[in-house]
Amino acid sequence: MIAVREGDITTFAVDAIVNAANSSLLGGGGVDGAIHRAAGPGLLAECRTLGGCPTGEARLSGAYDLPARHVIHTVGPVWQGGTRGEPALLAACYRNAFRLAYEAGDRSIAFPAISTGVYRYPAPEAAAIAVATLREALKGCPDMEVTLAAFDASQAALLRAVLGS
Repeated sequence: MIAVREGDITTFAVDAIVNAANSSLLGGGGVDGAIHRAAGPGLLAECRTLGGCPTGEARLSGAYDLPARHVIHTVGPVWQGGTRGEPALLAACYRNAFRLAYEAGDRSIAFPAISTGVYRYPAPEAAAIAVATLREALKGCPDMEVTLAAFDASQAALLRAVLGS
């Protein structure tokens, strides 16, 4: 099941939230900064031990002061016109984050719109990749609940249109 929910992902009571991180995993702007601020200093301390994360991969950490059990950090691609492997890398972010959560025993996960902020991935294309990748992942894990977190009404409408709901 994939649902769309408008709001602040740091307040979602799910097993895992996904952080659209930078490769250092040490915090940044956008959703990354919001997650680090809401989780408290324990998250940064743990992230310092993870050794960073390459684009398309994912890393698992505790959630500290967040209502989730885990934060799954993934590094999306910087948009460079779509001809440098960006679609495959973005799909890998969703697939790897989903897999890590499932393997950790999580059965509910919330994803932000990965790479659509400062990394400039076009939102419609990113939404289509997210939905297609997560639908495929759910085929092997039908007991997983996926939430696509929308930061505003226009993003929620885009996600709902892509979902066909």
